[in-house]
Amino acid sequence: MLSALMYVLVPMPCLFFGGGSTQFLTSRDGGGWIDAAKFMTGASAVGSLAIPIILRHAHMIQTGAMLIEFTSFFIFVCTVMCFHRASLEDDW
Repeated sequence: MLSALMYVLVPMPCLFFGGGSTQFLTSRDGGGWIDAAKFMTGASAVGSLAIPIILRHAHMIQTGAMLIEFTSFFIFVCTVMCFHRASLEDDW
């Protein structure tokens, strides 16, 4: 459930601070809210990887469950990258 919570938190900065666009993540523009959004996106992405590792280290989950979580994270990242690429193109 902690990982599912992190997957919900990853796109929230884009929705609140970027207007639903991911272009602000790759820009060099600064500012209080944009920097906060970049930090929250990075922290939730790192948390998505760190939670399964911590749970495996504490012997609360098995190695297979951790690998399944990493696979779901990889699929999630690929989906976000496809969304980012599609939002950059004007043909969509």
